[in-house]
Amino acid sequence: MDAILIITVLIVIFALVFDFINGFHDTANAIATSVSTKALKPRHAIILAATMNFVGAMTFTGVAKTITKDIVDPFTLQNGSIVILSALIAAIFWNLLTWYFGIPSSSSHALIGSIAGAAIASAGFSALNYSGFIGIIQALIFSPLIAFAAGFIIYSIFKIVFRNNNLTKTNRNFRTIQIFTAALQSYTHGTNDAQKAMGIITLALISNNYVTSTDIPFWVQLSCAIAMGLGTSVGGWKIIKTVGGKIMKIRPVNGVAADITGAMVIFGATALHMPVSTTHVISSSILGVGSAHRVKGVKWGTAQRMLITWVITLPISATIAGLTYLILSSFL
Repeated sequence: MDAILIITVLIVIFALVFDFINGFHDTANAIATSVSTKALKPRHAIILAATMNFVGAMTFTGVAKTITKDIVDPFTLQNGSIVILSALIAAIFWNLLTWYFGIPSSSSHALIGSIAGAAIASAGFSALNYSGFIGIIQALIFSPLIAFAAGFIIYSIFKIVFRNNNLTKTNRNFRTIQIFTAALQSYTHGTNDAQKAMGIITLALISNNYVTSTDIPFWVQLSCAIAMGLGTSVGGWKIIKTVGGKIMKIRPVNGVAADITGAMVIFGATALHMPVSTTHVISSSILGVGSAHRVKGVKWGTAQRMLITWVITLPISATIAGLTYLILSSFL
């Protein structure tokens, strides 16, 4: 077995590990509100999320193609195998570190920053495909802002429409609705997040001349969907606790508004073939809903801690990936 094949197999394994970790790291956000309001028991929420993530991952490939070609050029990438392996190692390390401390950081930021950092370490800043890379960064920046605004607007509409309703009965009804909105949000999560590992495996296959097109092979799509589903089944209780309770006290009506907002923004990005951070989108939608409900009820200290993590993830993951590349390239 030649060295290129061995490294390619390692990349596929690490990419699936990344998707598995993404499953329990990021999917926790999709079901956090429904668990915190007791709309779903934790076990039922995880089964629902795992199923819907798998279905979502099998539905689209547009985001995967963006990851394959828009950060770096897969056909001209120097030392592509080592670049991609370094990026995956760095992204996995950062994901596990933030998961351990219960911080809902972004797997998307970690992966995109890691690919950029490893590519720069390999061939300098000219290695980046700037038009595509800047477009991805813009999507990562604007999506949480849109989610915050949309969450504020949607919950404000809810307050007007249901202002004369009995509060207990309204919350009971919304608790039932939350089952469906949690399923919808988990589905949209699968349509966007699972595709990132598909894109990086395809990037490796092109770089090593195993395929000649940016089309995503079916076996790549299926294996990533399975990895995401299995990861989801493990659950991410530390992050569920942060998102589901430490941002604000969530009631069913708040949860439905936040779930609808998150699903709309994530699916809109998927339709545009843009990778976004589901962590940022969902957390920002909760912040928007909380601000519309009662500004003082939002735990802004937690929000500030999350924001700092979001800002530092790209440069830190890029640095870790660059250092990992330098270490691996001296041995491989």
